[in-house]
Amino acid sequence: MKVLRNHDPDGLHRADLDHCIHPWTDFADWKENGSTIMVRGEGAFVEDAQGNRYIDGMGGLWFANLGYGRKELIDAAAAQLTALPQYSYFTNIGNPPATELAARLAALAPGDLNHVFYSTGGSAANESAVRIAHYYFDTIGQSSRRLLISRRNAYHGSTFLTAALSGKMDEKAGFHFPKGLVHHISEANCYRMPEGIRSESEYCDFLAQEFEEKITELGEENIACFFAEPIMGAGGVLMAPTGYHRRMKGICERHGILYVSDEVVTAFARLGRFFASRDLFDVQPDMIVAAKGITSGYIPLGVTLVSDRIYEGISRPRADGGIFSHGFTYSGHAVACAVALANIEVMEREDLCAKVQQTGDYFLERLKTLSDLPIVGDVRGSHFMLCVELVEDRSTKKLFPDEIDVGKMVDLHAQERGLIVRPIRNLCVLSPALILDMKDIDRIVSILRESIEATVSDLSQMTGHDLRA
Repeated sequence: MKVLRNHDPDGLHRADLDHCIHPWTDFADWKENGSTIMVRGEGAFVEDAQGNRYIDGMGGLWFANLGYGRKELIDAAAAQLTALPQYSYFTNIGNPPATELAARLAALAPGDLNHVFYSTGGSAANESAVRIAHYYFDTIGQSSRRLLISRRNAYHGSTFLTAALSGKMDEKAGFHFPKGLVHHISEANCYRMPEGIRSESEYCDFLAQEFEEKITELGEENIACFFAEPIMGAGGVLMAPTGYHRRMKGICERHGILYVSDEVVTAFARLGRFFASRDLFDVQPDMIVAAKGITSGYIPLGVTLVSDRIYEGISRPRADGGIFSHGFTYSGHAVACAVALANIEVMEREDLCAKVQQTGDYFLERLKTLSDLPIVGDVRGSHFMLCVELVEDRSTKKLFPDEIDVGKMVDLHAQERGLIVRPIRNLCVLSPALILDMKDIDRIVSILRESIEATVSDLSQMTGHDLRA
């Protein structure tokens, strides 16, 4: 790939420093080093303004499922832009791509999730799930059901409401959220089970009991929804114990609580299924939230899939004449929906789910070979959603001190070797394009091994303790 000549690297770097506010910015580091400006993507690779080429191990941000430069998606966008880029989707106005996509999603989704509310991304789609739930309960005469339960270390978005819903407490510093609406219970983390618990079965019992106790504390008549990612993404690719989601759904059903499955990351073949909730975790949600891979990141789109029961509730005429007054200027965006349709067509034509089931198993198997490295505590995940957890002491699972950003250290060494991973403190997260073959996977694992070994050497020098011993 060539550097695009109309991009001046120094000028871009300076303009970015002068004018851009990036999400999740550590301003101390950013003001010193600035950003890496990406100018081009091809397949599973990206290239920066300096001409450096990388395997995109983080898939943009969990979204580049089909990789970059897919002509089918680009052509679909161009054709719809020519016909009608967008028009109001409010009340009784629609467009063909939005209508066709809704029918396609209803056919792909599990059970009776036959109704689609469009938004512009995962945050807005999760926020819409809350709005729908509140309106539903109010309309059917259970207006006290307002409270939301989520899990610590969960990530459900960065709007005001979904940031409150998220459970990554270290990311709440400096922000102030209303108390009382959102309540958190423990995440399901099989690598760090509570002391005294010796099996996944016991752990599942512990988590279910905690959920029951929280419901008792709050009163079931006050609780609207429980939100859960099938595999916790930004919280560390956390795998729940076998049967966990089924147990939690059963508890929700007994207490009249809606179960919302946040599949913003897991849907659209990342786990080898279009939707993972029922196929992989034996759960039939009341709502599924999806985004990211629905267009492979080519254009923003979010969807909230709603069951027949909920739709019947929200569509009832109200005695007070109230209407479902929620939506966005870009709801049902014609170009985004056209791209999503093309994205699904390519995935089906190339049998991507079946391919991911095969290559994903190989990916995890190869990544687990890193377990012999002295700071690798855990290798976990499923298919193309994987994580390496780094620890100072493997026997105690002790983390490195906060001032040592070991994940970032590994990422920087990896970038020098042509791979980008997503560092989250002590974690290295991998969520690359789903089009990788086994040779590409071998290359990723090889680079990651070299990068962790280089980090071990750096840490040995920093601490004066030879971690290689």
